[in-house]
Amino acid sequence: MRKKENQKFSRKRREKLKKDENRQPESKTAMISVILVASALSISLMARSYALEEKIGDYKSQRKEVKAQISAEEQRTKEIEALKEYMQSDEYAKQVAREKLGLVEGDEIIFKEK
Repeated sequence: MRKKENQKFSRKRREKLKKDENRQPESKTAMISVILVASALSISLMARSYALEEKIGDYKSQRKEVKAQISAEEQRTKEIEALKEYMQSDEYAKQVAREKLGLVEGDEIIFKEK
């Protein structure tokens, strides 16, 4: 009877070993699948990182352009302020009176062409 038990045990053991042998290719396939998925994810992350770096470069150049526009507009604002001050002066009023209205000061002589 012991012999039968030993044979049963060894048969069960052999079946288990066969299952384990069959599992190895499955585990290799699973390992390869995991490696492929991990590789795909890392490639995806690298591509995304590259795209983000390009966006950052674009934003930096846009920022430089905007800063240049701001400084140009600040200069323009200064020029407009200077013109505003000039337009509020008596000198500007005299200039407009001469050019637009043809007025002269009391001590000036007018020469007319024929």
